[in-house]
Amino acid sequence: MTTFIWIAVAIVLIGIYLSWTAGRLDRLHARIDAARAALDAQLLRRASVAQEVGTSGVLDPAASIVLYQAAHEARQAEEDHREVAESELSQALRAIFEEEAQLEAVREAPGGERTVTELTAAVRRVPMARRFHNDSVRAARAVRRHRVVRYLRLAGHAPFPLAFEMDDEPPAVLDDRSAGN
Repeated sequence: MTTFIWIAVAIVLIGIYLSWTAGRLDRLHARIDAARAALDAQLLRRASVAQEVGTSGVLDPAASIVLYQAAHEARQAEEDHREVAESELSQALRAIFEEEAQLEAVREAPGGERTVTELTAAVRRVPMARRFHNDSVRAARAVRRHRVVRYLRLAGHAPFPLAFEMDDEPPAVLDDRSAGN
């Protein structure tokens, strides 16, 4: 009789562990979804502000066209090409705002100080949102690699989480850390 009790207790404990692990995976996947939504919002915000700067007429024509096209491509990119389009927008921002003169031109335009503040905030928030998303992906992948999770299919039908890899280095003149703030 005691053997039966010990077997029942072991089965219950294993069931509790498996239920806890499946719940943890579900929470991790929900966290990934929330982090991805936040990342998408920050990328959209950055592209929108860059498009606004590109169409404002304060930059030289070549810089305006490059910035507008890169921002437009980033906003319109399909999911498969999004990382590349966002990286190209980062590169365009670095190329255009390589020198302080372009930033000063934007700042001197009507409403320019607000635009520079928005652009700086958007450029600064993208790496943070991407890091948060990728950390969530890394945590979910670590749990999903366990044999028990794979063999018992505790992740259900959720797709394997993928990190968002892009060039998100901000232009030096827009990076608050380079100014010592």
